[in-house]
Amino acid sequence: MIAFVSGPVAALAPTTAVIEVGGIGMAVQCAPGTLAGLRIGQEARLATSLVVREDSLTLYGFADDDERQVFELLQTASGVGPRLAQAMLATHTPDALRLAVATGDEKALTAVSGIGKKGAQKLLLELKDRLGEPVGTHTAAQGVGTPVSASWRDQLHAALIGLGYATREADEAVAAVAPQAEEALAAGGRPPVPQLLRAALQTLNRAR
Repeated sequence: MIAFVSGPVAALAPTTAVIEVGGIGMAVQCAPGTLAGLRIGQEARLATSLVVREDSLTLYGFADDDERQVFELLQTASGVGPRLAQAMLATHTPDALRLAVATGDEKALTAVSGIGKKGAQKLLLELKDRLGEPVGTHTAAQGVGTPVSASWRDQLHAALIGLGYATREADEAVAAVAPQAEEALAAGGRPPVPQLLRAALQTLNRAR
């Protein structure tokens, strides 16, 4: 198993970072919040989890070892694959997920794209004795369902800057997808940052 990769960031894409390790570019699948903290040419260290399939080897990257551990534990629940597990961590911090499971908070889980009410109930049952108690010192202050970043705007803006877009372009793209985010907020959910990032990139591509 590849426990982590460390080296300069060679390239960034909407869902992938390429880390140069010993002259080899390692493609690592990352959530928007993790990508937002990376910059091309700067050193990075990502905790990783290698997912082996019959037709593929996929390396998933995380900001720290705790995120990787939760990513792997989430997949012990039936119906949870690596993509859904990563989506859960893109929406909530590890401790927010632990607290949601510990308190039976369905709403926190249904805030994740791809998880409905029945799916959330099933996950709460299966994960109850697997994730453990929250380990952070400020989980109670944050509350269940605290996003990985301060706001969807900050997370999306940082991701676009990390992908090489100018500040003005990032500002315009964030403004363009704001109605989608506001619609999600009005419905009582959380803005789906991965989908917003894709929409923002489409807007930028049309403008060029």
